[in-house]
Amino acid sequence: MASLAKYIDYTLLRPGCSQEEIQSLCATAAERGYYAVCVPPYFVGDAQSLLQDKPVRIATVIGFPHGMHLTEVKKAEALLALQMGAHELDMVINLAAFFSGDERYVRAELAELTKITHQRQAILKVILETAILSSEQIEILCRWCAEEGVDFVKTSTGFAAKGAEVEIVRLMRAVLPPQVQVKASGGIRTAEQAWAMIEAGAQRIGTSTAL
Repeated sequence: MASLAKYIDYTLLRPGCSQEEIQSLCATAAERGYYAVCVPPYFVGDAQSLLQDKPVRIATVIGFPHGMHLTEVKKAEALLALQMGAHELDMVINLAAFFSGDERYVRAELAELTKITHQRQAILKVILETAILSSEQIEILCRWCAEEGVDFVKTSTGFAAKGAEVEIVRLMRAVLPPQVQVKASGGIRTAEQAWAMIEAGAQRIGTSTAL
């Protein structure tokens, strides 16, 4: 069986995590050959120093965990993270705007963050928080993400009642065009769960467990 390592974003976003824990996260990711680490914005500089001579990519979160920040705030967060060495940004979509029927705001934010991320040759992943969305809403948001040019659509922050589910990953993969990838995250703690998500169509796995 192929290695899981190339799919893994090894993640530590727990409130109160320490520099020592980030050091351990980065060391494990380098040792096991994980694709990326995903760390809080405060620790992007630490991760960059620890991994600068390693092939592990650095991801961080934007508008986390609820996504209700103004676009200007998310843009400032993104620019700072990219300047500090982040290669990938996992941005929480603005569901407050979405549930308020403000399609223009949601799509404009997606377009703006995609633009500034791609200008710096980085990757934008958009987190939907599928636990609080219907299948129809997931389909709508996936289409908007694709139309605005994002690189990945991601299931969850890991802070909702539910995380990634196989049937939701399968739905996202069916709706999204081939160039937009799927990241499954939230509650994935075993290799078996990870492979099930990959078989359903996920190209990246977010997990805080060393698989």
